[in-house]
Amino acid sequence: MVGAGAAGLYSALCLPPSFQVGLITKDTLSLSASDWAQGGIAAAIAPDDSTALHITDTIKAGAGLCDPTAVEFLAENASDCIRSLVEMGVAFDRHDGELALTLEAAHSRRRVLHAADTTGRAVVNTLTAKVLERKNIQVFPQTFALSLWIDPQTQRCQGISLIHQGQVIWVRATAVVLATGGGGQVFAQTTNPELSTGDGVAIAWRAGALLRDLEFIQFHPTALSKPGAPRFLISEAVRGEGAHLVDTAGQRFAFEYHPAGELAPRDVVSRAIFNHLQQTESDPASAHVLLDLRPIPVNTIRHRFPNIIQVSQQWGVDVFQEPIPVTPAAHYWMGGVVTDTMSRTSIPGLYAVGETTSTGVHGANRLASNSLLECLVYGAQLAHLELGQSNALDSSSEPSVPKSEGYHPEPTDWQRQQAAIATMRQELPRLMWQSAGICREETTLLGAIAQVETWQAEFAALPLSQFLLNLAPTQAASVGLPDADLAIRTWSETQNLLDVGYLILKSALFRTESRGGHYRVDFPQPEPHWQAQTLVQDYHWWTAPISALSN
Repeated sequence: MVGAGAAGLYSALCLPPSFQVGLITKDTLSLSASDWAQGGIAAAIAPDDSTALHITDTIKAGAGLCDPTAVEFLAENASDCIRSLVEMGVAFDRHDGELALTLEAAHSRRRVLHAADTTGRAVVNTLTAKVLERKNIQVFPQTFALSLWIDPQTQRCQGISLIHQGQVIWVRATAVVLATGGGGQVFAQTTNPELSTGDGVAIAWRAGALLRDLEFIQFHPTALSKPGAPRFLISEAVRGEGAHLVDTAGQRFAFEYHPAGELAPRDVVSRAIFNHLQQTESDPASAHVLLDLRPIPVNTIRHRFPNIIQVSQQWGVDVFQEPIPVTPAAHYWMGGVVTDTMSRTSIPGLYAVGETTSTGVHGANRLASNSLLECLVYGAQLAHLELGQSNALDSSSEPSVPKSEGYHPEPTDWQRQQAAIATMRQELPRLMWQSAGICREETTLLGAIAQVETWQAEFAALPLSQFLLNLAPTQAASVGLPDADLAIRTWSETQNLLDVGYLILKSALFRTESRGGHYRVDFPQPEPHWQAQTLVQDYHWWTAPISALSN
């Protein structure tokens, strides 16, 4: 199991207890995008709600690209997963003894369960405690996945290569599950934590897995915009409770772009802010709009949004006296590794769960609070995983293991490589934000692709890249660098970000229309012939009818 957010933790807990599970996390158990999730988890459990309505809302938000079978599967299994979390001890908010539900954008009913405005943290903390109680789950913190280990004869995934304590090791596993989250760090403006570098998608792509709909990025409309502050997400639930979006002149402008105003789908609200800033500000790239919480009753703000109150105060904003400066930021990746309802990928022995995947649920634009639900519903299917006789996770001991290698560069040479890696890591997100952010067009996409291809070639030519990329399967290696684990993690994340950037750019160029989280200035309307999914494998792009890959 690679990744320790909600998807990885819940999946590990759902695996049969007879399996020996290694839980790989490149940081600590408590640090993931799930931990940052504020709004909640959607489930149709209210008397005036229904699975059918949840399905309808999800498909409508998905802008014509949702797989109806996958959406039905998600909605029909939602209540069981909520029940499971409650039984584990997740302390969702309650009202008069019943689970409290709030409204979020594009939902037709109040169906979002929450734990104040730190729902993800409440879920992750509970799941982490349960994982640490399990004797069959061994946690490997500060360990980074480098590549999948594919059997050259059968093309089955038979394990993974890892970097741990300065050593490259090969671990044989009967199954590998990728739950590494999204790739928001490929953009300069993102609500994602620093570890969201698209690792699972990049690793799977390099191994030959089938990917889908990589052009669809959800840009959250309201991230804190203060100099020096991280792009802290101001939950959609704030607008659901009655907050207003206004410009610096105090005008409530969102209704000029959509009849639902602030409660329109996220892509619509993000473009409304973007376009309004283009029209009203002299420097729209650094400008912001304002999110005014004062229309919400004070007691509601205190009860529902204590974390937003605290973080805003930390950056000098008193939400009871003044609005919060906000700007759009990359938030969620709808595309990813293609999986079926059993979380299987196109590579035998390889599974994936959560934002790393493309299940078909989100289509071109994810409905709010369906992401944590997807982690649970699809992670739960691993309870049915059948692996045969061998369920162990062991370091490889092949009869003829290639000789161990070591990498010990001269200090000046390593400094040169570090500088090159740092430049790519710094410039790529800026390039992606300018060329594949909220608005895209052919000329800038082509220029960005050429630049990324140049960086990829330069990256591959680095001596550290030559060493690591040419290791034979099962070939152990040691890396003699200062703080070797961090150095290789930075190297590997940069490789993954370059690959992810390339895949997003090529996919955005491929789809010559606008739909959901993909907006082309030169093709501003959705086109009927593009109501199809974008498939990617190796360096090939093509389209397929919706549901063509359903199982």
